[in-house]
Order: sequence, then C-alpha cells, then structure tokens
Amino acid sequence: MKRLFSILAIACIMVFGTANATTNVAMTTATTVVLTQQDDETADATTTADGENLTFHQELKKRFIEGGPGFMGIVLLCLILGLAIAIERIIFLNLSTTNSKKLTQDVEDALQSGGIEAAKEVCRNTKGPVASIFYQGLDRADGDLESAEKAVVAYGGVQMGQLEKNVSWISLFIALAPMLGFMGTVIGMIQAFDKIEAAGDMQPSLVAGGIKVALLTTVFGLIVAIILQIFYNYIIAKIDSIVNDMEDSSINLMDMLSKYKK
Repeated sequence: MKRLFSILAIACIMVFGTANATTNVAMTTATTVVLTQQDDETADATTTADGENLTFHQELKKRFIEGGPGFMGIVLLCLILGLAIAIERIIFLNLSTTNSKKLTQDVEDALQSGGIEAAKEVCRNTKGPVASIFYQGLDRADGDLESAEKAVVAYGGVQMGQLEKNVSWISLFIALAPMLGFMGTVIGMIQAFDKIEAAGDMQPSLVAGGIKVALLTTVFGLIVAIILQIFYNYIIAKIDSIVNDMEDSSINLMDMLSKYKK
C-alpha cells in the first residue's frame, strides 16, 4: 500500500504541474488569438517574432496544444503514470542496494565470534534483499545445509519478484504510447480525407492543418516511448546488478555455513 500511495502521489504532482503549465500556454494562445482578430498585420509580425524566440520547451508545449486534447491527453497520461512507476522503482532499487562485501564480512565475523544468533542480529540490522536472504539461510542453519540452501533459493526468488514489481507496467506504457499516437494519426488522416470528399476539391489549405495535427500525435507518442525506454533500461540494469549480487552473496553464505558446520 505504501508503494501504491507513493506512485499516486508522484503522479498527482506531475499531473498538477503539467496542468498548470498547459493552462498558462492556453491563456497565452488565447491572448494571441484576440490580438490577431484586432489587428491582423500587427499580430502576424508579433507571431513571427515570438516564433523565432520560442525555446524548445515552449515549442513543445505549443505543439502539444495544437495536437488536440483527445489522444494527446491519453499519451500524456501514459507518460505521467510511466514516470511515476519508474521513479518509485528507482528509489526502491537504490534503497535495496547494499554493500554486500561488507555485509558478508560482518556476518562471517559474527559467526566466528558469536555463532548463528550473532550473525542473524547483523542481518536484522541491515536493510536490503541480500541481508534478508542471509537471515533466512541462517535461520535454518541449525538443520542440515540442504535445508538452508533451499531456504536461500526460495527466498531469493521472492526478493527477485519484489525487485521486478510493477516494471511490466512501464513496458506496457512504452508500447501503448506510440500505438495511441499512430491511432490518432490515422484518425486525423481519415478526417482530412472526409473534408476533401465533402469539398469535392483537393485544396492543400483544406487538409494541411488536419494532417499536421494528426502527425503531432505520432511525434509525442514516440517521445513518450523514448523517455520511458531510457528509464526502463536503467531499471532493468539495476535489477540485474542486484540479482547478480544476491546470487554471489548466497554462494558465499553457503560456503561460510559449510565451514561453520565443520
């Protein structure tokens, strides 16, 4: 539940921030339209000057508004939810990263000086999946080594599932965002051809605006997929690193227990 609340909190912050930015851009656009109606020549000159001075961020927001609220809003929602889950996973994975070499050495020293209980106390005071796996193995070390090994393997699978939790949703948003963009483009092209059919004449000015809006949905869908793909690859690499660390540490634990039993 805590992770769910954190994801929702991050998503809400991003939604409100995006909504405020979009409102500001919409107000600016409305003011420009009013000026255009009052004085066409002055507005054209102002628009040209503003267009030259637009930053990348301002241009991006302008194109987003031109794309329409329908599919663009859904694509934006994919970005917000995907980033919220990615940030939550990155925070969780960073908190799960521990110095396994130091932990292994501390557990080995505790085994030699205080036995199993002292080693378990070291694991209790250490956060992360490696310490949890060590604790499960030590908790069953009073029996045979096979029982301890089975406990380590089983709990390692549980910890791996915790690390990979919700990552599949990010891959879903990566696939969904460009697909929604392509759908918006196809629908926009259909609407443009409907205008041509209704007018009975092929006029570029009649369909140029509609085609531009349709293509914008594809552009933003691809941008969202690229952004989320970067986060996704980082998360997968982080999970692989932690899993490899868990496997190496588990082998070291079994070696320590084998020496301790002797």
